[in-house]
Amino acid sequence: MLKFVFWILLGLNAVLFAYSKGYLGNVKSEEHEPARVKNQLEPQRVQMVTAEQAQAAAASAAAASSEASAPAAASAPAASAPPVAVVACTEVGPLSPADERRFQARLAKLDLGEHETHVTVPFQEVTSRLVYIPSQGSKEAADRKAAELRSMGVTNFFIIPGDSPYKYGISLGLFKSEASAQAMLASLAKQGVRSARIAPRGPVSNRTVYQFRGIDADTRAKIVDIADRYDSADVRACK
Repeated sequence: MLKFVFWILLGLNAVLFAYSKGYLGNVKSEEHEPARVKNQLEPQRVQMVTAEQAQAAAASAAAASSEASAPAAASAPAASAPPVAVVACTEVGPLSPADERRFQARLAKLDLGEHETHVTVPFQEVTSRLVYIPSQGSKEAADRKAAELRSMGVTNFFIIPGDSPYKYGISLGLFKSEASAQAMLASLAKQGVRSARIAPRGPVSNRTVYQFRGIDADTRAKIVDIADRYDSADVRACK
């Protein structure tokens, strides 16, 4: 009898334990395992789609992601521009007084400030060319050279006096053009005279030379464009 009661109590305890753990569900709400799974999956929200619809949905999601990232890319700092090449030094001149005034008037429009400087330099305005033999060092040496020239058939010359920069040299002619002076040199060479030279002659005056430092290539091009209007405005690099 005691054994029977023991097994009855043990069975009731097992049933109560299973009920408390939910293994037997709830009788009123029918919450056994199949019902729980049914509620968790929410089958009414599951929809079947075709392959084309799936691809369209993926493309739409990618476009939305791209638009979201666009503001971040726009806010990123732009790549720095390459450095501007700087011209070390450009020189224009020597300008004649008339050309210098016109050049300065046009140059002022560029407003170059400290990038622009100018200096005054001596300038020889060539009006003729002297064909000559350099100084012989003394009157006696010049006389000997004169005798040598006569022996070669050269007779049109004279010894340059001692108060000239070409002291004790021998003048062979004064010519207006470079071409005429060169023709004289060629004629003397045929007669055996190899030591003759050409020297420019003319008055010496002051002229203006402009220098431009630390400018960019575009500014230099504008300066060159202005300088091209004047014959005395030679453009060259400087230190």
